[in-house]
Amino acid sequence: MTADSSASDLVQKTTTPPTDWDEMPDPEKLLYQGSEPPPIVGMDNIFPLEWYTKTPKLEEIYEKSRDPGWSPHLLPWDTLNPEEFTQDQRYAIAYWFALLSVFDASGPAVFARAFIHTYEKHEESPLRKCFFSVVRDEHAHEEVCERAIQSMVPNGPLNFEPETPLGHLARHNIKWFYYNGGRYWDGYKRAVDKYPLPILFTSFLFGEVASSTLFKSMEERTSIPVFKEAFRRIAQDEARHRAICMFVLKRLLPNLSQEDKDTITRQIRAGFIFLSGILYEPPTEAFWELPDVFFPSHRILEEEARTAGLGVLSLQERRENWREAVLKLKSVIEPYDIRFPALPEIDVDGETVTFDANEEFVAVF
Repeated sequence: MTADSSASDLVQKTTTPPTDWDEMPDPEKLLYQGSEPPPIVGMDNIFPLEWYTKTPKLEEIYEKSRDPGWSPHLLPWDTLNPEEFTQDQRYAIAYWFALLSVFDASGPAVFARAFIHTYEKHEESPLRKCFFSVVRDEHAHEEVCERAIQSMVPNGPLNFEPETPLGHLARHNIKWFYYNGGRYWDGYKRAVDKYPLPILFTSFLFGEVASSTLFKSMEERTSIPVFKEAFRRIAQDEARHRAICMFVLKRLLPNLSQEDKDTITRQIRAGFIFLSGILYEPPTEAFWELPDVFFPSHRILEEEARTAGLGVLSLQERRENWREAVLKLKSVIEPYDIRFPALPEIDVDGETVTFDANEEFVAVF
């Protein structure tokens, strides 16, 4: 068989494809042939195919957040000379940022999970956009911690070899703090799928109010230029995050069930206990598992960082700062007939609730 005859046989065996029409089909006739797809069982498609808006103010916040106005790598790191500090001061500064990292380094993952949740629940488009911007911001805050620690203690906060007793105590405490952070993450993952949006956003708001208060205070006190600028920028970001939560809650809180209100009361108590780890002192009667040596070591390291110019607040100043932040949240939720929990640690009256460390909770920073 020649090549020409083989090609001829193949041509004869070919058929016209079914979509090669002499004329285009009639759309009205095609309508009668169509059918609905099977119903989606369980979770909806992760990606919504609509971009509706319920809260126009969120769109405005997102547009302003497109350019946050700063980046960690553009901060004046060249003004930070580690040699100007003693070895223990460097350990102490890195220590403070390492404890902060247990909260700030969890931020990108925490809000990324919440960001995915807004897609799973097909939330309004501006809310999804805002959470995207929050994830970006939280990653920038984590990078500030990274750069601060590596500048002061290369390979810190865990994989360095301490050269002084205080350095050993710093690493000891960081390991224990990090261990507790892992316990928090397990509960958070379960909570995101378990609780409705009002509960999630009340917890988010608590963290944002607290963090913006902390960074604003430390900006005012630190004498180290790069950290003063970093704290100023982070406080600006956290204030924007707080605004996002406020506008969402104004829409959601009026329609809460009593069960949801009771859950928010418990969640605020849980958030206070967790966030006190960085904003005050970790309460050891609930959640925090820390050895006795942690607290005297912690106070020594904080004082060392304070004398180095980091701007660490005293215990009494932190208490007042924390109380101020708590009262701001209280003023937001009480008009909606949500009972505020008693926080005797900082002299805030309210409903006495029991904290269950095994209950999923949504504390974020």
